[in-house]
Amino acid sequence: MHVDTDERPFVLVWELTQACELACEHCRADAQPRRHPDELTTTEGRQLLDEARGFADGQIVVLSGGDPLARDDAVDLVDYGTEQGLRMTMTPSGTSSLTRDRLDDLADAGLRRLALSIDGGSAAAHDAFRGESGSFESTVRAARQAREAGLPLQVNTTVCADTVAELPAVRDLVDELGAVLWSVFFLVPVGRGRLLDPVPPQRADRVMGWLHDVREDADFGVKTTEAPQYRRVGLQRRQGDGTGGAPGDGSDGAPSSRGDGPPAGIGRRTGITAGDGFAFVSHVGEVYPSGFLPEPAGDVRDESVVDIYRDAPLFERLRDADALRGKCGACEFRAVCGGSRSRAYAHTDDPLESDPLCPYVPDGYEGPLPEPTRG
Repeated sequence: MHVDTDERPFVLVWELTQACELACEHCRADAQPRRHPDELTTTEGRQLLDEARGFADGQIVVLSGGDPLARDDAVDLVDYGTEQGLRMTMTPSGTSSLTRDRLDDLADAGLRRLALSIDGGSAAAHDAFRGESGSFESTVRAARQAREAGLPLQVNTTVCADTVAELPAVRDLVDELGAVLWSVFFLVPVGRGRLLDPVPPQRADRVMGWLHDVREDADFGVKTTEAPQYRRVGLQRRQGDGTGGAPGDGSDGAPSSRGDGPPAGIGRRTGITAGDGFAFVSHVGEVYPSGFLPEPAGDVRDESVVDIYRDAPLFERLRDADALRGKCGACEFRAVCGGSRSRAYAHTDDPLESDPLCPYVPDGYEGPLPEPTRG
């Protein structure tokens, strides 16, 4: 599916609320038990969904949180968006709010996919990371019930120093649950996630090589979030330049070659990054390039989300691969990767700087290198 990301995001995320029963260690939203009084109302939310139709028929809209099911109108909003021709998906928390009746209601309302977070292959590992005893059991039960309700399942997993060794066990669980997609998020230090250690850059590359191996063998799809170097790793592997390895491998070997110029097909950006194929509407209506890049570019209470995405200067800069700085700007892979703009912003306050998770250094580059991530 080709999307002109100058005109529309591939994914539009609306954070319905920051309210959630969980206290996850990595929470971007720093979720709270109670809803914010200035959340977009049901009427304002419907107006937002009406405007989202202006992007394209079948625009993908993700209802996120916090826990979107903390709002009583969540199912109604799915139903309304479906009626407008939008592809409605949701990322609820694995809490008591996710009952079989709610899953059946979401399926009846036309939900196209349900995404649940699993960050460990056992209750002990997952619950410790999520900060709630019983979260693993609730999430796995909901995943199985979603399948029974006919809802396609996506599993989201966070990669950081505390979870990386769990990835093989999570992969097996993703397969067992019959998920259609495994979305692997490489930690960006925002919200409570500032207290966690990411994986080091060389290890991140090896994990991404391993994920390519998983994708080749699995019955489910694999994608990364905030790790566009996954595409660079894939291109190098096809050229015989990259290295694989197990997620638990502690060696520090970097990719063996820098490459010999742009690979075939590299002249056109693929995938999505913050502000380029991706947009985020906060619970109070502010529009960000990503929930992990909390730099506001406008407010849906003041102007259309379509106009903000297409015309806001911040979004326009993020869609210009030639505007990148540092080694990302000098990299021959910038049009197909471009680095995580959210992670660059988190580390430097400049979303156009280099992504410190990437170990690759372009041939001939002699400029400053980003400081390595912790871990």
